Amino acid sequence: MKPQNVLILPGWQNSGPDHWQSRWETQHGYCRVDQHDWMTPKRGDWMARLEEVVLCCDGPVVLVAHSLGCILSAAWAAHSRNSHRVQAALLVAPGDADDDALREVLPSWSPVPTQALPFPSVLVASRNDPYCRYERARHLAAAWGSRVEDLGYRGHINAEAQLGDWPQGLTWLNELITTKA
Repeated sequence: MKPQNVLILPGWQNSGPDHWQSRWETQHGYCRVDQHDWMTPKRGDWMARLEEVVLCCDGPVVLVAHSLGCILSAAWAAHSRNSHRVQAALLVAPGDADDDALREVLPSWSPVPTQALPFPSVLVASRNDPYCRYERARHLAAAWGSRVEDLGYRGHINAEAQLGDWPQGLTWLNELITTKA
């Protein structure tokens, strides 16, 4: 798989330089899907942007999503006629846009899609994620048909979790890259 076909999907407010997604982008040449508005994201706008990038890629893609990027992946897959171009997805710390607190600030993201994903996926969850209860993450994984990986107590699995280059996550990603659907 070409590095530029590994698509980095950050969540709300993007991923800063110390985030594992940014480190992977820099170290491995993966492609960040830039959104025009990171602070007030609109689901339809983000889905259209992902569609555009997927169609520009030569060959299959793998999604590497964090937080709202996970919800983007599920929403896009539920509506796109091009989801067959996705080989697999690594979904890390999904944000629960159906939670009252997040629904207030991200109104276009609820309801969270619960259709099965048409590609293999691994959902990595934390037991103390402030944006998605562990039980809710497991529920989403079951609905999406994702394998669950329990990362223990690592918060929102972002830069604050101090994962550095996060070799375990990269191992899961490489397993997905080498998996044939």
